[in-house]
Amino acid sequence: MKMLSILFLGLLISSSAFSSTNILFLGDSLTEGQGVDENQAFPRLVEQNLRERKHDVIVTNGGVSGSTSASGVTRLKWHLKKKTDIMVLELGANDGLRGLKITETQKNLKEIIRLAKNKKVKVLLVGVLMPPNYGKKYTDEFEQMYKKIAVDEKIPFLPFILNGVAGKNELNQADGIHPNPKGHEIVAGKVTDFVEKNL
Repeated sequence: MKMLSILFLGLLISSSAFSSTNILFLGDSLTEGQGVDENQAFPRLVEQNLRERKHDVIVTNGGVSGSTSASGVTRLKWHLKKKTDIMVLELGANDGLRGLKITETQKNLKEIIRLAKNKKVKVLLVGVLMPPNYGKKYTDEFEQMYKKIAVDEKIPFLPFILNGVAGKNELNQADGIHPNPKGHEIVAGKVTDFVEKNL
């Protein structure tokens, strides 16, 4: 009888995991939550927010500090070993900060998106902006890159994930780049609305 109860519980858990919407956040240090606790990073807050709104979701935080777009395909292949329904893609910032060719970043991001689509994963794209000291031409082209990808690939797009947070000392850590817990809460609010629209 005890064994039957354990088996039933196991089936119940696996059935629940299968019926949930599994969301992967594939990103860099912003997604990972550099400088804050894992449960303060915006992907975990998005999960909490969506559950509070009665959505049955399981979020995987696939953020890795320092990641560029070039690492995205390999990392996505690894994550796709388990059930994934939606991927929120936040990559490219480190490419820009290193001054890498925008054409290469665009190529890499499209490759990631197409791999996800081929596996029947819905892709949501979030963009980042470069600081003005990188020059108007580069910053403008970098911003347009995300818009072009979203149009070409016909995917939902959130133009600037740090809108309302970037440049505000009270919402960022000492490096002026990564949000503090309060900043992550604001990011999570915008991303929650964006994801909920596209569940």
